Amino acid sequence: MTATVPSVIPASHLDLLERPLFAHLATTRPDGQPQVNPMWFHWDGEFVRFSNTTIRHKYRNVTANPRVAFSVNDPDQPYRYLEVRGTVERIDPDPNAAFFMQLADRYSLRMDALPPDAPHRVIYVVRPTSVSKQ
Repeated sequence: MTATVPSVIPASHLDLLERPLFAHLATTRPDGQPQVNPMWFHWDGEFVRFSNTTIRHKYRNVTANPRVAFSVNDPDQPYRYLEVRGTVERIDPDPNAAFFMQLADRYSLRMDALPPDAPHRVIYVVRPTSVSKQ
C-alpha cells in the first residue's frame, strides 16, 4: 500500500501544475540577489522537477541555497496564478537527458537529437512547502 503524501498545492490551482505552462523559477545568487528564469517543469503530485545543467548559474545558486520559489500564471485568466515556495531536496543526474526529452515532449517541442549539454543535465527535485494564489 502506498501512502498518500499531503500536498500544500490547493486543488483549485492544480491545473496550473498539470498543464504544460512555464514556471518562473527564482533562486538566490551568491550576492543575495534573486535570479528568475522561465522553465519547463513536471509535477508528480509530490515533487516539482526542473531540468537544468551543472554549468549554469542556477546550479551554483541551488547548491549554495536550496530554497526556491516559482510562479505559474494561467494564460486564460492572467490574474490567476500560483506561487510555490519550496526546497530542492535533491539534484539527480540526467546525463542522457532523458528527463529533458520527456519535458520537450510535454511542451510539444520536437527534438531529433539530445541537447548538446546532455552530459551536464541534472534534475532539481523540489518539495513544495508553502503557496500563495490568486
